[in-house]
Amino acid sequence: QVHLVESGGGSVQPGGSLRLSCVVSGDDERACVGWFRQVPGKEREWVSSFYAGTAYYSDSVTGRFTISRENDGNTMILRMNDLKPEDTGKYFCAVAAGGSFTYSLYVDQRCPYVFNTWGQGTQVTVSS
Repeated sequence: QVHLVESGGGSVQPGGSLRLSCVVSGDDERACVGWFRQVPGKEREWVSSFYAGTAYYSDSVTGRFTISRENDGNTMILRMNDLKPEDTGKYFCAVAAGGSFTYSLYVDQRCPYVFNTWGQGTQVTVSS
């Protein structure tokens, strides 16, 4: 079973930067790793995924955020630059173990599998 723990959130001014970390433990397959965010009262939003050796980003963060994997894939990093107030939210890392290939999932989150393991989330607040 995979277990995820995020850290690195905080409060920054617009234009600032943050580095989120997600420590991944456990032996289950990790077909995709990803980051999502959620604001109270709104649906969870896909931010970035790493699948089949390729990094993908939502249009709203492309060019500002970078996803990477360190420590032999056991730590997932999200570097966030030029932060904007609309980036405010609780950020969750997630892992998809694999299973049935679903094209609609790939379209929505650049991972064709269900993200079935989630961290507890870390808050990011961007405000002047």
